[in-house]
Amino acid sequence: MEDTNPPVNMKDKNQSHDYDATPHKKKFKLKMPGAFVILFILTVVAVLATWMIPAGAYSKLSYEPSSQELKIVNPHQEVKKVPATQQQLDKMGVKIKIEQFKSGAINKPVSIPNTYERLKQKPAGPSEITNAMVNGTIEAVDIMVFIFVLGGLIGVVSASGSFESGLLALTKKTKGHEFLLIFMVSILMVLGGTLCGIEEEAVAFYPILVPIFIAMGYDSIVCVGAIFLASSIGTTFSTINPFSVVIASNAAGITFTEGLYWRVAGCIIGAIFVVGYLYWYAKKIKKDPKASYAYEDREAFNEQWSVMGKDEHADHFTWRKKIILILFVIPFPLMVWGVMTQGWWFPVMASMFLAVTIIIMFIAGTGKHGLGEKGTVDAFVKGASSLVGVSLIIGLARGINLVMNEGLISDTILHFSSTLVQHVNGPLFIIIMLIIFFFLGFIVPSSSGLAVLSMPIFAPLADTVGIPRFVMVTAYQFGQYAMLFLAPTGLVMATLQMLDMKYSHWLRFVWPVVVFVLVFGGAMLITQVLVYS
Repeated sequence: MEDTNPPVNMKDKNQSHDYDATPHKKKFKLKMPGAFVILFILTVVAVLATWMIPAGAYSKLSYEPSSQELKIVNPHQEVKKVPATQQQLDKMGVKIKIEQFKSGAINKPVSIPNTYERLKQKPAGPSEITNAMVNGTIEAVDIMVFIFVLGGLIGVVSASGSFESGLLALTKKTKGHEFLLIFMVSILMVLGGTLCGIEEEAVAFYPILVPIFIAMGYDSIVCVGAIFLASSIGTTFSTINPFSVVIASNAAGITFTEGLYWRVAGCIIGAIFVVGYLYWYAKKIKKDPKASYAYEDREAFNEQWSVMGKDEHADHFTWRKKIILILFVIPFPLMVWGVMTQGWWFPVMASMFLAVTIIIMFIAGTGKHGLGEKGTVDAFVKGASSLVGVSLIIGLARGINLVMNEGLISDTILHFSSTLVQHVNGPLFIIIMLIIFFFLGFIVPSSSGLAVLSMPIFAPLADTVGIPRFVMVTAYQFGQYAMLFLAPTGLVMATLQMLDMKYSHWLRFVWPVVVFVLVFGGAMLITQVLVYS
């Protein structure tokens, strides 16, 4: 570390009678590493874990529409096909209706209970560190393309001056009622999370909302809180989210309507908590900006996201700028509709956003005061390049999961977890399950992935202690998502990288939310056990 203290002149030292000969000790301050370093360290840890954790696997079951058969792959990768009938599923102890496979509701391999086998150790070598990074990035190419297109769209709209002109008009109308927008955004994000798990897609809302929040005097924490935190709370208390509660319920052999009223009640309380927490924090930093958890990075954040002062004609909110902003906003509700009703995924969404971007580029580039061809293309490239770091973070996070899967340790951890609750019942059983799902959320950050891997194993355990299976589904939701607020293997790092926010600042803000989910969720689970057992 470079010493910024000026050198001491020895002559002055001898002449000074008040000179303090005791050297000043620098205070040690623990500094949290950045997103890339954290993910690199976790990749190394995952590689080391493949040497220490015994290898093992469950047999996996999947449905093949072409042959209308069930495909079984045992731990030794031997393939067997059987007729796709309910009798075959019952024979294997898989308490899932065959219609769930045939309809496509379950489209990922499902763990078959009581089939775990220890396997020959498959430790990862040093080369797997970089291989995982590359392969994880390749796996994430769909969302990466979406992010690049989104960044390009932002760049073009920003270069046109439409952002600044629109914000000037908006801030005049919302003066004195700034929190109302945060409230509305938070509620919409909670609804998006609970209905369709709109977390990954939420990254699209930062470009449109962050400049607004900055103009209103809020910091990066409020931006992440109103978008990522609110959508994650909604997903934590999913009601009909097809990517978590529906898949988990199907994998547990029940309908997703079981326990729905409990989840609705939990979602309402969760929404009240997150809005109240955001109100407390927003009010605090409005009163004293230095109270912001990210105060030290405010200038860099504002420089990156603020659009004010970049357009000398910002006070001229022309029809051209209004049309550009309208076109900019249209894809976002369209995206939500597509995800919820049409099954859209990132390639379709990227194509839709790109189509809108091309139209905006034409409007912004033509005319007397247009940017021109080079100006619009440069703006698109600059905007897309600004989000390269975000895209790479997503790929690196996936690489960690690849290491554990290829090292055959994920199923071992799952099997070990199931043995912990075999002789436990009552409230203690469900609390242990909550803790297990909390840690499994780090190992398998995908909600649908953890559902199909764990539910066939854990759901039958609920039968042995006399509680409904939907309680196990609820424990899975609360436990996994309490971890996903923190886990670098999830979306957290991509979100923080996008806003250039330190992980330590996020931890300081989010830990009360994690405590709330675990304490309130645990209390709700215990109540369900006492009511139904």
